[in-house]
Amino acid sequence: MTTSPLLQRPHQPLLRTAPRYRDILAIPFVARLLASAIIGHLPVAMAPLAILLAVRTGGGSLGLAGVLAAVFGLAAAIGQPGWGRLLDRRGHVVAIGVSAAASSAAFAALSVLRPADHPLPAAVLAAAAGLCTPPLEAAARVLWDHVVTDPRERRATLALDACAQEVVFIAGPLLVLGLNAIAGTALVLTATATVGAAGSALFLSAPPARFWQPAPSRADWLGPLRVPGLRALAAALFGTGITLGALNVVGVAAGERHDAHYLATVMPAALAVGSLLGGLHYGRRPWPGTVASQLLVIGAGFLLGTVPMLADPAPHLAIGAAALSGLFLAPLLVTCFHALEVLVPSRTLAEASAWLVACLGLGQAAGTALAGLTPATVSVGAAEVAVGGAAAGWLLLLATRRRLAVRLHDNSHEPAELLPGSRRS
Repeated sequence: MTTSPLLQRPHQPLLRTAPRYRDILAIPFVARLLASAIIGHLPVAMAPLAILLAVRTGGGSLGLAGVLAAVFGLAAAIGQPGWGRLLDRRGHVVAIGVSAAASSAAFAALSVLRPADHPLPAAVLAAAAGLCTPPLEAAARVLWDHVVTDPRERRATLALDACAQEVVFIAGPLLVLGLNAIAGTALVLTATATVGAAGSALFLSAPPARFWQPAPSRADWLGPLRVPGLRALAAALFGTGITLGALNVVGVAAGERHDAHYLATVMPAALAVGSLLGGLHYGRRPWPGTVASQLLVIGAGFLLGTVPMLADPAPHLAIGAAALSGLFLAPLLVTCFHALEVLVPSRTLAEASAWLVACLGLGQAAGTALAGLTPATVSVGAAEVAVGGAAAGWLLLLATRRRLAVRLHDNSHEPAELLPGSRRS
């Protein structure tokens, strides 16, 4: 395939040493795409807490606040595959432009509504904001093949991408708390709308996003779900999501039992920091074996990290267990998304990525709900849900290992056309 000189990099031999992240960020457009994706994705981390604060400040019940936050989270997960399919067929400008405008409009409307007084309209707006969440994760991952041409550099870029998502979920709630302390909940929801629109616009301003063109494809209702390997990865990530969702409840419950309420925020933060460190280490070098063997090893580490929580450990040990699990989270996600390069046709890569994002998000919602339903008299009920999710994900990988018996260096799919007038050679 030939491309415009604007987006071409000089030919370089494959790297003989581990890629350095500063060299990755120096590749044209990588830092810009990563930064804009972080900014545009912040509303996903800001909205649940912003909605909770808006309802409670307006005199609404904690139950209503939880329902509206859950509606947003579920809708955000459910909407991703549809936007991913639109991206595959119409390109970044249409998919991200339309979704960002609609989501920001819903947040703006929610900021002038009193959710406690108008729960049904608030639920509709929360659902609309979630359903129209721009598919920035999938959009970025589609572009890495074109922006980062060396396979080892691309693995490192995927690791940076995964770590960027941890930054989102660390920075988002902190931004909400800061804005709420300064100007109140109405500004928080307005800022959520503004941040999402600004990040999406910045992403679309990058030439790779503007000029990328989808490959021709025929109508197919199932799309990439016809690929058994994708179904296996999606099911496994649903189990991973259950663990992540349950861990939020584990932190709250453990904080109440040990009179250490800081665990409700410190445990998720420890998980995110562990994931950040694990992802940065994992992405710097190639790893042997097939996708299946890599995922089984990484998944086992993630599972073992959750097991100590069954013993209802002391606060400092619970924080350590969360960080230990986190060390394997980003590597698990990097391997799953990297595997799509050899599992699905390039013309469905965005939708395939969106399905993984959706299943992880749906698993998180299910995990939070299941852990929250465990009897209060059971001290480790939420921890059992967390461990069960990780175990289910690992067992699914074990059962479907034949479908994932491919090697990541066999990057055999043909990428979609990048620029108008480009041709395959």
